[in-house]
Amino acid sequence: MKNNSDKKLISVIVAAYNIEAYLPRCLDSILNQNYSNLEIIVVDDGSQDHTGAICDRYAQKDERIRVIHQDNQGLSGARNAGLEVAGGAYIGYVDGDDWIEPDMYGAMMEACEREDAELAVCAYRQIGNEREQSVFTEKQYVLTREEALEIYICDHQTYHIYNSVWSKLFRRDIVEKMRFPIGKKSEDIMYTTKAMVGAAKCVFLDTPYYNYVVDREDSIMNKKLHERRFHDEIPFWMEQMDYLEKSGLKEFSEKAFYHFCRRMLFYYEDFMDKKMKDSGKEMVRILRAEKNRIDWIYGKDYVATGDRARMKLFLTCPKVFYYTVKAYEKIVIPLRQRH
Repeated sequence: MKNNSDKKLISVIVAAYNIEAYLPRCLDSILNQNYSNLEIIVVDDGSQDHTGAICDRYAQKDERIRVIHQDNQGLSGARNAGLEVAGGAYIGYVDGDDWIEPDMYGAMMEACEREDAELAVCAYRQIGNEREQSVFTEKQYVLTREEALEIYICDHQTYHIYNSVWSKLFRRDIVEKMRFPIGKKSEDIMYTTKAMVGAAKCVFLDTPYYNYVVDREDSIMNKKLHERRFHDEIPFWMEQMDYLEKSGLKEFSEKAFYHFCRRMLFYYEDFMDKKMKDSGKEMVRILRAEKNRIDWIYGKDYVATGDRARMKLFLTCPKVFYYTVKAYEKIVIPLRQRH
């Protein structure tokens, strides 16, 4: 680490709304960081429980904590309020119902300073998810902008760079003019995309420094599936493609469209599993409207043969596609797992 790196201030923005049961664990994990030069901005976003009082109590206990109380504006509004007053050379985010490991910001800062990288990304652990977790190498990988975008856009499974801003440390100059869109969810998609386009170098730390809680019944991710996907996620994925192309990254825009289509097929399956037939029909309409572009992109060498077959079947007969996928999951996959 450079000699002056320990003097650089990290602004950690914590959005808090009705999370009295979770907030102390979150704030304690930040206060216990081995990198101590932190400015912790906690935004009480119009909470109706004891969240605001907990924020104030912690501010009295540690002068590094600054509390903002505001009327409810949603996650984007809370983060923007923190950004308006943040004075750090680096910006980090922690959601108030999650918590972080003691060496998270020290490791990410050291990596950025050592490699002169504008962005650090760490692995994370899902709390409340019973599925098998990833195996982490504990290694660090220095990535060019193009290498990082390839991993991010193509959903690389070995070095998984997630959309969310909470697994990242941003150097101030690449994000200081950016804000989150009010009234939207999945707002991290474009924030992360723009930051990665603006970063010449990125460091990926394959250590789960962040603990992401996925089992809260009232969390954003468990509400209004149709609205979240059609009002928020799909428009943001489309905006991402447009932004990449306008940034002179045409190849990445095309790859983003390919992975957008793969994601849409998953959404369709999910809607049909949940008996949301109208949502499924809307998904069919969206992809059929893009048929010419799909035919062109799906002719590229990087498109998997199986994906070509899946998309062709979907565009021809969505119901047959769905029942074929279900049969494959029920019969073929178990047989493969036995061998």
